[in-house]
Amino acid sequence: QVQLAESGGGLVQPGGSLTLSCAASGTAIILHPMGWYRQAPGKQRELVATIDSDDSTVYGDSMKGRFTISRDTTKNTINQQMTSLKFEDSAVYYCTGRRIKDVYWGQGTQVTVSS
Repeated sequence: QVQLAESGGGLVQPGGSLTLSCAASGTAIILHPMGWYRQAPGKQRELVATIDSDDSTVYGDSMKGRFTISRDTTKNTINQQMTSLKFEDSAVYYCTGRRIKDVYWGQGTQVTVSS
């Protein structure tokens, strides 16, 4: 059973930084791509960033230049450094990963940007 466990969410002030991590377990196969989506109340889930097996990355438009995704394939984990956080970055952040044709999701971690 593949499981994705997110960590690192919390409360941060506008302009601050936060790093999220996601670890995959239950599989010896490296998940790819892996990435993050987020969902704020009343809004659709949107792409934050993904990273593939060749380390190519894709970012949502509003995250470019502020968020950086990275991966450790030896541990089947990804990290996401988020800087210059804004009120509108507040959301539940979900980790996702694909193993062959199956897509997995984590439970989500809350990020709240507030003064």
